[in-house]
Amino acid sequence: MYGLERETNEDIWEVEALFDLCFAPGREALSSYRLRDGVDPVADLSLVARDELGVLAGAVRFWPVRVGEAPALLLGPIAVHPTRQGEGLGALLVEESLSRADGWSRVMLIGDAPYYGRFGFTKLVGVDMPPPTNPERILGRDITPGGWSGVSGRVTPWHA
Repeated sequence: MYGLERETNEDIWEVEALFDLCFAPGREALSSYRLRDGVDPVADLSLVARDELGVLAGAVRFWPVRVGEAPALLLGPIAVHPTRQGEGLGALLVEESLSRADGWSRVMLIGDAPYYGRFGFTKLVGVDMPPPTNPERILGRDITPGGWSGVSGRVTPWHA
């Protein structure tokens, strides 16, 4: 059993350690991190999952970006501690965080279509991430009906 809560300032270093554990060294060199530089994550959607003892088991963050001129959410990173993988915690984090995305029309991520397809994510056409990003891994999902309709262009940081 896990409790999901908003990430707080007290969680930051523990969450960063989890991301370091779960991702390859140099994760912060990825182009998606350039979109996050100098921008705060969306606090209401960035969640931590803790077990009954308060041990961090997973975390997800969301960032505001622009696609062309349209606002969008960028999901990620999301991580589940290796000892907790296979329990459905990643799915719980995705589903719960997206259920809280009031006021947003669309969400995107860079990831594996077979995994994220079960949450309604599909390949985005006409959406360009900064290089080097494999276009096959640029996925999106409507939060509101038609959220991605007519939206295309370069993904840029929120403050740009």
